[in-house]
Amino acid sequence: QVQLVESGGGLVQAGDSLRLSCAASGRSFSTYVMGWFRQAPGKEREFVAAIGWSGGSTYYADSVKGRSTISRDHAKNTVYLQMNNRKPEETAVYYCAARERPYIVTTASANDYWGQGTQVTVSS
Repeated sequence: QVQLVESGGGLVQAGDSLRLSCAASGRSFSTYVMGWFRQAPGKEREFVAAIGWSGGSTYYADSVKGRSTISRDHAKNTVYLQMNNRKPEETAVYYCAARERPYIVTTASANDYWGQGTQVTVSS
């Protein structure tokens, strides 16, 4: 079992940067694929970024590629999402997810554990 707690959300202006954190507790964190998803009101949850267990593999949604960096710190059991040049349409609740199987997928339902989410609001 893994517990995930996101932090770092808030209100930012368009063009600003923001770093989200996801602190994990429980066994085997270092073996899980970790990902970030987001869900805007009235929309489905969508993939943002993911990172493999070693940190050597990363994958991004086209909409955030080049503006975002996902990373993980095994010593702190934490995953980060650095997002630059934020856009108003990226206003959403951002969720951290963990997947036990060792390969990256972009489907929300393929993840085994979820955090409670953190609200990010980007004003224009």
